[in-house]
Amino acid sequence: MPQVSIIMPLLNEATVLSRTLKHLMALEPPAHEIILVDGGSTDTTVSIAQHHVESWEGTSFSVVTATERGRASQMNYGAAIATGDILCFLHADTLVPDDLVDLMTQTLADPNTVCGGFIALMCGDQSTRWGITLQNYLKTYIAALISHPYLCLCKGFRVLFGDQVMFCDQQAFWNCDGFDPGLPIMEDADFCTRIVQQGKIRLVNRIVQTSDRRLQKWGAWKATFIYHSIGWLWLMGLPAEFLKRFYEEIR
Repeated sequence: MPQVSIIMPLLNEATVLSRTLKHLMALEPPAHEIILVDGGSTDTTVSIAQHHVESWEGTSFSVVTATERGRASQMNYGAAIATGDILCFLHADTLVPDDLVDLMTQTLADPNTVCGGFIALMCGDQSTRWGITLQNYLKTYIAALISHPYLCLCKGFRVLFGDQVMFCDQQAFWNCDGFDPGLPIMEDADFCTRIVQQGKIRLVNRIVQTSDRRLQKWGAWKATFIYHSIGWLWLMGLPAEFLKRFYEEIR
């Protein structure tokens, strides 16, 4: 059975990290290893992560500090030290089903598939964002169709985002040089445009639960406007450095 390495980039995630790690402890079968890559947190993120190292059983668990801050650089750093056959990139505010490992290995058992992700159900403590969830689900297909219609229709191209828990074959990851460390945003969509050259990208028909903290801060209308604007402007070729100005970090 292929071994799975879960890589989680961190930056000031103290409010959500413990809950996410508790879900990972319930994985059956367990992941081969879990690598937490910190980007220079100034809160208690690292101490929370190290506390869990002491209680973890059955899975290799490590907490490392990346040489460069930035989600793309941190994920590449974790991938470089990972030993699993499958790389899974998980955000600290996203909860996964307990059969995650089986779902990923079954998806990549298809020799024509090299990458996949899940349906991200966006919710908070008191609400589930059904409208935004539907928009994000459709965006996986629509963005792919608009940006690369031939790849979408003939090569299985899909545009996945980080909160969809992206996973891929390790060799395919390095064949396309991983995530672009020069992109402060849209590094996940950019990665999809390159890895599809090696095989299909599949959206698995299962959900992962991701935080709605941006919607709580911005409000639904503002968040929807920003999400769509960044996506369309990226498709039009505007630089990611410019787009990042409108996508503040929220913890």
